[in-house]
Amino acid sequence: MAMSTSQKDKPAAWLLLVFTLPTAKASERVDVWRKLQRYGALALPSSGYVLPNNAANQERFEWLATSIRSAKGQAAVAQVCSFDELRNEQIEHMFTEARTREYQVLEKELQKVVKLQKPDKVAGNVLRLKKRLQQIVEIDFFGSPARARIENLLQQLESESSTEKPREGKRQPKDFIGRTWITRPQPGIDRVASAWLIMRYIDPQAKFLFAKDARRHPDAIPFDMFNSSGFGHAGNDCTFETLLRSFAIKDSRLRLVAQAIHDADLADEKFGRTEALGIDRVLEGWNTTGMTNEEVLRRGMEMIEGLYRGIR
Repeated sequence: MAMSTSQKDKPAAWLLLVFTLPTAKASERVDVWRKLQRYGALALPSSGYVLPNNAANQERFEWLATSIRSAKGQAAVAQVCSFDELRNEQIEHMFTEARTREYQVLEKELQKVVKLQKPDKVAGNVLRLKKRLQQIVEIDFFGSPARARIENLLQQLESESSTEKPREGKRQPKDFIGRTWITRPQPGIDRVASAWLIMRYIDPQAKFLFAKDARRHPDAIPFDMFNSSGFGHAGNDCTFETLLRSFAIKDSRLRLVAQAIHDADLADEKFGRTEALGIDRVLEGWNTTGMTNEEVLRRGMEMIEGLYRGIR
């Protein structure tokens, strides 16, 4: 396959992995193939596997090439601007078609789950299907139009299978500006994320206080505190979710962050999201070092901001 490398002023659009493995390495060959499937790599008609050129895909291909060489194979990773035989638009279309087929398989599974009568079985399947959807979305590089349909179907199924939450009157952020918010010392994932949400969407001038008993500070607004009014866990919701619902904050990316915070805080795998688990462990570690509550909160909120910007 001929490759064009003359466009030096433009960043390479693609990463190309070409490799060979000894015929005796059957298990290694299967392992490589599975990883390529998981990465969403596209097999080109003539030879090699291609992915869009970005840092994450570069690292995946480089590690895979290292693994192939360790198995006494040969591998090379190249940055390619274009392929003579295929226009970039054609390759993008091939990626989209591949993801669309995967979405269609998922849609068929969803339709089977819809026919189930027992709520517990529906809930278990919803968790499994959400994990599968997340895996496909991660490699849906060019946005298959089938994605929105599947997300809507899954959200509808999830809402129908869950118990209805009590409705609350919408709180107005203007009534909470410039207040002091109080929570327990040694903030964990739910409290750090809730403080970030308060600062970003509710009260940009918020001040935070740490105490074990909110009654000693009657003018402060409690959040995630035991035996107090304010904002905390409600039903199966963590405090972050309670704040979202109470203030009717609408943001599709924020909904994903809420799912990650829920799974890290309650450890019930309700949404099958793992992005916040590492942040939770880091916060636990910082809280054992003698770092002040204020410093843990400040650093933790920076990580939540990064999670918000990076979650998919």
